[in-house]
Amino acid sequence: MNLLRAASTISLLTLTSRITGLVREQMVAGLFGATGFTDAFLVAFRIPNLLRRLFAEGAFSQAFVPLLAASRTTQGDEATHELIDAVATVLLWALAATSVLGIVAAPLLVWLLGAGLSAQTFDASVVMTRFMFPYIGFMSLVALSAGILNTWRRFVVPAASPVLLNLSMIACGWALVGPLERAGLPGIYGMAVGVMLGGVLQLAVQWPALARIGMRPRMRWTWRGLRQSQAHPGVKRMLINMVPALLGVGVSQLSLMINTQISTHLGDGATSWLNYADRLMEFPIGLLGVALSAVLTPQLSAAQAGGDAERYSRLLDWGLRMVLLLALPCAVALLVFAEPLTAVLYHRGKFTAADVMHTAQSVMGWGVGLLGLIAVKVLAPGFYARQDTGTPAKIAVGVLVLTQCFNLVFVPWVGVAGLALSIGLGALVNASWLLWGLRKLGSYRPEPGWAMFSLRVALGCAAMGLLQWQLAGRLDWIGLGAQEFQRALAMAVSLGASAIVYFAVLLAAGMRPKALGRPG
Repeated sequence: MNLLRAASTISLLTLTSRITGLVREQMVAGLFGATGFTDAFLVAFRIPNLLRRLFAEGAFSQAFVPLLAASRTTQGDEATHELIDAVATVLLWALAATSVLGIVAAPLLVWLLGAGLSAQTFDASVVMTRFMFPYIGFMSLVALSAGILNTWRRFVVPAASPVLLNLSMIACGWALVGPLERAGLPGIYGMAVGVMLGGVLQLAVQWPALARIGMRPRMRWTWRGLRQSQAHPGVKRMLINMVPALLGVGVSQLSLMINTQISTHLGDGATSWLNYADRLMEFPIGLLGVALSAVLTPQLSAAQAGGDAERYSRLLDWGLRMVLLLALPCAVALLVFAEPLTAVLYHRGKFTAADVMHTAQSVMGWGVGLLGLIAVKVLAPGFYARQDTGTPAKIAVGVLVLTQCFNLVFVPWVGVAGLALSIGLGALVNASWLLWGLRKLGSYRPEPGWAMFSLRVALGCAAMGLLQWQLAGRLDWIGLGAQEFQRALAMAVSLGASAIVYFAVLLAAGMRPKALGRPG
């Protein structure tokens, strides 16, 4: 299997998702700017997203996907389908209880993330939290479906379905802002409607895909069925693995909660600046980190279950080379080209030049740690494939403490950008620690040629970064806002030229693309 081709397929589909996500953020910036009500929506949206990452895409996926891959490798499809049925049943009941509890406890949850919101915006955030909370239920079932489809190497539907969330939010935002404001309600409520619609649509497209491979879950709706599902040995094993995984993912989400809370005390718009910068950072993480993780996790799990230690190590080595090859130039771009990127994407409507400056500073903070943020997506699955969720969890606890120490230093110094910088530095430590752990276990042994490979990438990034530095300083990207088409064209030419320079230097230095397609 050509892993580069598979990862490229996911990346192209994820690119569509990230582009529509940027359009969504551009719409929010243009319609609502960086205001208290925008902060209120972001706090409300972050609550189900935190739980989604904690229980669905986070701890659940980390415990479920390796178990699923191992079951298919060692026991076959029929036994694996029974495991899927049992897990889906337990998940469904847990989601129903969580949704009810979240709706009731919405004021407390908003206070935990956004105590700095004004009274009016706090109340609006509570309303939107209650409306959007069932979104976690849909997205958890989407995570279950995606784990199954990726294990069966059906990557297209899981990678493409996030587009539906962005499209539904764009459609509802544009369509509902006017009627809501004429009714005396905040127009931002339309975004909450779009979130719920997006969750429904994503599940709707994945369910038929499961049926096509014969793995659609048969969920049990009775109390007796729940008890039977809980007794399945695979469910018990998954729940055991989820405990340390919950700690690990919970720590990272706790860090995000703390940062959101801090940002609400830095003035109106601070949470929005951090969010707009986060969207730019999520672009390379989605294209690279998510794609590599989706491809490697089932492959690593199958290699581990089959006792193929050599292939397991080669897979990790290939993943890390892809991280350096593709993530390092992205990090350079976020550091050197932050203001032009922010201006072209967001500077219009109610999004001011001051907003561009604050957001660009946060983008640079993310750029410092981008390599670590993406490397974790490769290194952590190395432990999950061994059904070891405890080690990444312990490392995450240490990184959380370190990140908050960074906050104490950087937030008073550079404001909201310090929050992004602290997380970025913490991610570098996290990735280094995970790499050290895999080396110590003897699970990962670097393949020959790393020194020359790294030198070629460094030369390419230096040439590209120099070009971007010149372009960032020679053009007035804020002033060009009066000519949207010319500014967008200048950005397209700049990024295209940067890519050409980077890959031309790599080729001139002797790098051969065909050698990157397969591990080892």
